[in-house]
Amino acid sequence: MKQRSAGKPDIELGKRIRLRRVEQKISQAELGDKLGVSFQQVQKYEKGVNRVGAARLQQIATALDVPVTFFYDGDGKAREVESLLFLDSAFSLRLLRAYSKIKDQTVQRQLVSLMESIAANEG
Repeated sequence: MKQRSAGKPDIELGKRIRLRRVEQKISQAELGDKLGVSFQQVQKYEKGVNRVGAARLQQIATALDVPVTFFYDGDGKAREVESLLFLDSAFSLRLLRAYSKIKDQTVQRQLVSLMESIAANEG
């Protein structure tokens, strides 16, 4: 019998696991401890290298304080999750959090213009 390998859905699931873990400011090692696995195993889940079984997904959801449906489309939060999947690093998340704390729209516009200008000069 052929063993099923990880595929695109596993990669998407892994991205959502990583997103929530970073959002909760939990390291891979800390999540691994909560799950009883190594941080390397958590890395494999997040990269979609290893499949996440139903029981393990329930453990992950509990450890990350979200319902299991958080990791799947169709729960009403899917659009929010999709829009946040670009946050590949803790730095991007920090930047977004800092920006969201700025109440003055003029300052927000100036910051966006500055960032766009810097990005244009990088290219």
